[in-house]
Amino acid sequence: MALEITDATFEETVLKSDKPVVVDFWAAWCGPCRMVGPIIDEISTEYEGKAVVGKVDVDANQEFAAKYGVRNIPTVLVFQNGEVVGRQVGVAPKTAYAEAIDALL
Repeated sequence: MALEITDATFEETVLKSDKPVVVDFWAAWCGPCRMVGPIIDEISTEYEGKAVVGKVDVDANQEFAAKYGVRNIPTVLVFQNGEVVGRQVGVAPKTAYAEAIDALL
């Protein structure tokens, strides 16, 4: 399962990570987010130990969603060394997320 990332844990979990980080910005009321969620959970399992994979509920945690310009959900951001290196807005196939991670490993 993907990590639950909050505004309080974002900096430590995402920005200070020495591994690539995939962050799914989502909300419980968002239909397309419910399609992406299981894909993100699969990616989390498959890349355990190689990448950090987490989710941010934008209803409860708005600080970093705003900071990174997340206006539509689902939005998946890929971070490397604290910087955004990839962005996927909307639903995408699992391969899109896997390829983004593979490019950084």
